[in-house]
Amino acid sequence: MIAVEEIKRAREVLEGTAIRTPLVRLDVDSDAEIWLKLEVLQPVRSFKIRGAGNAILQATDEELAGGVLTASAGNMAQGVAYAARLRGVPATIVVPDHAPQTKIDAIERYGGRVIKVPYEEWWQVLVTGRYEGASGLFIHPVDNDRVMAGNGTIGLELLEQLPDFDTVVVPYGGGGLLTGIASAVKATRPEVRFYAAEPETGAPVAATLAAGTPTAVDYTASFVDGSGSRELIPRVWEQASQLLDGAFALPLGEVADAVRLVAERTRVIAEGAGALSVAVAVSSRLAGAKKVVCIVSGGNIDPAVLSRILVGEQP
Repeated sequence: MIAVEEIKRAREVLEGTAIRTPLVRLDVDSDAEIWLKLEVLQPVRSFKIRGAGNAILQATDEELAGGVLTASAGNMAQGVAYAARLRGVPATIVVPDHAPQTKIDAIERYGGRVIKVPYEEWWQVLVTGRYEGASGLFIHPVDNDRVMAGNGTIGLELLEQLPDFDTVVVPYGGGGLLTGIASAVKATRPEVRFYAAEPETGAPVAATLAAGTPTAVDYTASFVDGSGSRELIPRVWEQASQLLDGAFALPLGEVADAVRLVAERTRVIAEGAGALSVAVAVSSRLAGAKKVVCIVSGGNIDPAVLSRILVGEQP
């Protein structure tokens, strides 16, 4: 678990950078109340400003002398570029070749330098923290305690906004979001259940829980580009597994339906990863849940993809 003291420290550091996002109820027929934590309203339209901001704003001038470097499919990249601009240092972002253009445009808008590489090469940058020809402090999008502490500030807000929730569903990419939020919540309310939501095109958490041992899976890129992977990050999984009550692998059709539902009922745009939690909550998967919080993690979706979803298609 991430220490609550570090999460509270992150909240102080992020004052004026990340906003306290609203928690709104989803108008839908369900046995449980469903509440949406709208991280889509952050300055970079995702929760990633919390982790990236906390890591970069707490870094020393010496650590940032060569700028910053990260490997990201898009949202963490935007958070890193945004925070680096606040510190006045350059940001280099290595992205996989399937990263959507809308996210790449946003990275460049915040001043980041984008390097696009094949997925396998990108994964190696993520694992090693290095890229030939690029320097700077490596900000891992997941496996970084300050990043996870920043994510945990969401949990502090939930405890203040809705004190009697019993279930939280979190999109799972690398596990840093779930670890941070659950660390904050379970320190006060250990009975709250936490579930991971993944696309079935890359669901190592669900596979690992089913097998009882860390299990790699086949990964296929999809419009749910901010979640799902081929394997777990060992150090993060060691923490996340202690906080997790279950995981669900979602068909892409259900995720598209959830994107459309959120848009229709709240007039808020969620990207594929951001809608994963909603797809779980509106299904029959959460037996016994009475008050469910869905982390709507981001809203950076390609307009062409969104337009297809809104007319009933599956990208």
